[in-house]
Amino acid sequence: MDCVKVSEPQPSAEAQLRAAAPHALVATARRLLAERVGAQAVTLLLADYGLAVLQPVTHLPHTDAPVSAHEGPAGSAFLTQKPVLEVLHDPAGHQAHLPITVRGDRLGVLSVHLPPGAVDPHTVLQLGDFATALGHEVTTAGRDADLYLQARRTRRMTLAAEMQWQLLPGRGCAREEYVIGAHLEPAYAIGGDTFDWSTSADHLVLAITDGMGQGIDAALLAGLTTGALRNARRAGISLADQACLADQAVYAQYGGKAYASTLLLRFELATGVVHAVDAGSPQLFQQRGGRTERVELEAQMPLGMFEETQYAEQTFQVEPGDRLIAVSTGVHDTRSATGDLFGERVLRQILGATRSAPPHETARAVIAGLFEHYGSKELLSDAAVVCLDWNGRRG
Repeated sequence: MDCVKVSEPQPSAEAQLRAAAPHALVATARRLLAERVGAQAVTLLLADYGLAVLQPVTHLPHTDAPVSAHEGPAGSAFLTQKPVLEVLHDPAGHQAHLPITVRGDRLGVLSVHLPPGAVDPHTVLQLGDFATALGHEVTTAGRDADLYLQARRTRRMTLAAEMQWQLLPGRGCAREEYVIGAHLEPAYAIGGDTFDWSTSADHLVLAITDGMGQGIDAALLAGLTTGALRNARRAGISLADQACLADQAVYAQYGGKAYASTLLLRFELATGVVHAVDAGSPQLFQQRGGRTERVELEAQMPLGMFEETQYAEQTFQVEPGDRLIAVSTGVHDTRSATGDLFGERVLRQILGATRSAPPHETARAVIAGLFEHYGSKELLSDAAVVCLDWNGRRG
C-alpha cells in the first residue's frame, strides 16, 4: 500500500511574526506581505513620544524622513484609526495605511504599497488584522530590543524622561466599558508627572501623579510612588488603604521633604460608581451632555507629606456618554511668559471644543493649548492629561 505524504500546513502570519527575532519584525512583515498580497514595499511608522510625527523604522541610527502624525494619508490613518488608501501614479498602485493599535494604545501606522488591482475590501481587512498582530509583536519585542524605542525618538531623551516612559502602562487603553487616552509633556524631558492604570473583570483603577521637584529627583519620587501604589493595589486592599500604604512608603524614604500629589480613581465597571481619593493637586473634570463641570473632591494631603496620614474615599457616578479629564498641576497652574495663568477658563474652552474628538486627541489638544498659552516649544513644568470616555457595560 502506497503511503500518501501529507504536507504540513503553512504557519499563520501571526505565528511567523511571533517566531521572528525582535529586530527582524519589519523584514519578516515585508516578506509575508510580499508573499500573501503582492506588497512591493512595507514601512513601519511609529509615533514619536511627542505625538508630532510618525518615524519610519529602518536600520538605526539612520532612518527615513518622518511624516506628520496629524496630516497626510498616514497621519489621517493614525488620527482616525481607520485604513486610508492612497492612489499612486509613479509607480502605479495603491498605498494602504493601516493604524497599529494594541488594546487601545496607538503605536503608529503600517504603510503597504500594493500593485494595481490588488486592493479590495477583503485585502484591506487582512492588512488591518496583520497590522494589529504586528503591533502586538512590536510591543513584546520592546522588552528585548531597543530598536523600536529608539525609532520613536526625534531627539535625545533625558534620563528622567527615560525612567518615566518606562514606568507608564502605555498612552491608551480600550475596553467595552471605557476608552482612555493620555499624554505627557515635555515628552523628552518629563520628570515628575505620570499616570497608571490597571483593569480587571470588574474594576478599573486609574492614578495620575504629580511628583514634587524636577528632573531625576522628581522621576525617582514618581517611580517610588507608582511602585508603592501598584504594590498596595495588588494586595487587593481598598483605594483608601492603597493611598495610606503609598503615603507611608514615600514618607519613609523622604521624611516629608518630598511628596507626590496623586488622584486615585476606582471604577466599578458594572455600575459606573467611582471611588476617589484626592491626595493633592491633580484636578478632575466631567463632561456630560453639553456641560463641563469640575468634580469637587475633598482635598487631602499629598502622599508622603506627613507620617501615617489617613485617607478617606468619596464616591460619584458616571453614566454612559460621560467624559472625565484629569490634569496635573503643570496644566491648570501653568503661567505664560507674561504671567497669565492657563486656568480653568481656557481649559474648559479646549475641552468644549474637543468634546467630539477621541480621548487621545483631546489629551493632545489640551497639551497643544498649553504650549500655545506658554508661548514656547518646551514647558518648564511637567504636564499630564488623562481623558476617559465612559461607555458603561451593555446588558
